[in-house]
Amino acid sequence: MSPAVFVRAIQQDDYPAWKPLWDGYNAFYGRHDATALPSEITQATWQRFFDPAEPVFALVAEADGKLLGITHYLFHRSTTRLELTCYLQDLFTVESERGRGIGRLLIEGVYAEAKAAGIKRVYWQTHETNLAGRRLYDSVAKHLGFIVYSHDG
Repeated sequence: MSPAVFVRAIQQDDYPAWKPLWDGYNAFYGRHDATALPSEITQATWQRFFDPAEPVFALVAEADGKLLGITHYLFHRSTTRLELTCYLQDLFTVESERGRGIGRLLIEGVYAEAKAAGIKRVYWQTHETNLAGRRLYDSVAKHLGFIVYSHDG
């Protein structure tokens, strides 16, 4: 029987366990080795979680003292709502632990945090090839049909 998984806010002393998950998430999307994010971005991201002036937050999934998954999310203004909106930016579960409902727990954790902040809309994006992720996402949210465009100047 697998140990119970619970979701909680990230803590400063989680960095050694968070970093490999962050690296795994980035590698999943092709950011590793020569294309890895600069360490300055990783350090800035980490610091933002603990800066009360920043609207960037993180939750972790833990079992038996081991981190099994992470999610990062942010609150921002919208031109179509009066209240803030929540963007679930990153979601990652240790590969060996997938299929245990950890991703769902992390998403539900973000839903709860957004609701506590008075936020109704939580949204995210994923790559079209992330079939396992999309099966989960289709069960916890509604795909609105939007296609994402990006430009880095």
